[in-house]
Amino acid sequence: MKPTLQDVANAVGVSRSTVSNAYSRPDQLSAALRHRILDAARQLGYPGPNPTARSLRRGFVGAIGVLFTSQLSYAFTDPFAVRFLAGLSGAAERHGAALLLVPLPADPALARTAVENAAVDGFCVYCAGDEEWALEAIRGRALPYVTTAVAEAAHPAHRYVGIDERAAARTVAEHVAALGHRRVALLGDTVLPDAPPGPLRLAGPGDVPHPTTRGRLAGFADAFAAVGVDWSALTVLNATGNSRAAGAAAVAATLTGDAPPTAVLACSDVLALGVLDTLAEAGHRLPHPVSVTGFDDIAEAAAAGLTTVRQPAEEKGRIAAELLLEPPADPAAGHVLLRTDLVVRTSTGPA
Repeated sequence: MKPTLQDVANAVGVSRSTVSNAYSRPDQLSAALRHRILDAARQLGYPGPNPTARSLRRGFVGAIGVLFTSQLSYAFTDPFAVRFLAGLSGAAERHGAALLLVPLPADPALARTAVENAAVDGFCVYCAGDEEWALEAIRGRALPYVTTAVAEAAHPAHRYVGIDERAAARTVAEHVAALGHRRVALLGDTVLPDAPPGPLRLAGPGDVPHPTTRGRLAGFADAFAAVGVDWSALTVLNATGNSRAAGAAAVAATLTGDAPPTAVLACSDVLALGVLDTLAEAGHRLPHPVSVTGFDDIAEAAAAGLTTVRQPAEEKGRIAAELLLEPPADPAAGHVLLRTDLVVRTSTGPA
């Protein structure tokens, strides 16, 4: 049988609480007594108190759970996610907290179990699709949370830091429309679950389950509706992931027809870079130049000359951690809307 804390106490001739203090409150013991206890524990093969049980007794774990819909690798490969996590982790470190990345399985029951079983003190909902179910699961545990999706009707206790996705997307679409583009394609990541890459039929942006993609497509549509281009006249392209390869695959089919779009508006810079890759390969075979826009302003966007929407990734992560770990006294201060800017570069031009 594995040695226990009581075995160590018996070997040294002290109480269980004294052995426990040797690990968790060393200032309560003399250096000599603590040395005797730890030496006896090593000889017996006792590894120390169970960290999970100790956390339960203390009432906190010292970790923030970060919810992702995507695979865990997304947190390390997506440029915007990397910058967001840098801001989040930096602020968490200053508060002595760690991060627990929680990728959510596609199965709703398994996803809910992942939220319910995560050993954390609170959650940052970074990317959780139609996230209301996740928030319900978190509320069921009576844990605090912060989300990066701005609520249309935020409850006073609801903490968020984000941008106005729809308004930001409209600015870049207005820029493209002002250049005379009317035959355009809108490119999003997983616009509909399980949809193949390329064009798809969609009654409207409201049918898109993911709130970020839904907001950006709606903003694009608003700008073109203002110049007389209805939703039905827009080509919606589905990418099967947020990667350059997925963006390239999604747009490829639209460039081979008789009337390819004159502009492609992507919901992320990564997808837009994939579009630029495909356009570079198509080269002289295209009947006209194709303008391309992105969203986020990642580092690669400037080098590619990509017109995009800039949002502050690291600042978003930093504020998310601070709202969770050091909530403001005024609930209204827990609703943070960040600024975005249109950045015009060489990837867009007149139709």
